[in-house]
Amino acid sequence: MLQLNYRDAKPIYEQIKDGIRKLLLSKAIEPDEKLPSVRELASNLAINPNTISRAYRELESEGYIYSKQGKGTFASSSVLIKQTREQELLTEFDDVVSELFVLSVKKDILFGRIEQIYQGGIKND
Repeated sequence: MLQLNYRDAKPIYEQIKDGIRKLLLSKAIEPDEKLPSVRELASNLAINPNTISRAYRELESEGYIYSKQGKGTFASSSVLIKQTREQELLTEFDDVVSELFVLSVKKDILFGRIEQIYQGGIKND
């Protein structure tokens, strides 16, 4: 299900969030499907349950999952997940484009890159 890289600079809870997010977006976890309990996932990954709790808490606040008292944690609807991720990415996009403008990158260059990506991708130099 999830694979962690203990040598990665990214915190473990962030890796868990990213992994669950990918599983939700790829529909490997279906909407309203029950996720493993905090203890179960912590045991499977051999990590502290507080780490799982933090990841679940943040995913819930971001709209990817929801909890039912006494029942467990479940995947949100795919529509809500898609909307949430789309908004996150658009916010990141705005931040990156704003920084590029501060660096005096011309809008023609940015528009050209967007068009290239739209037409089939762009190769990183």
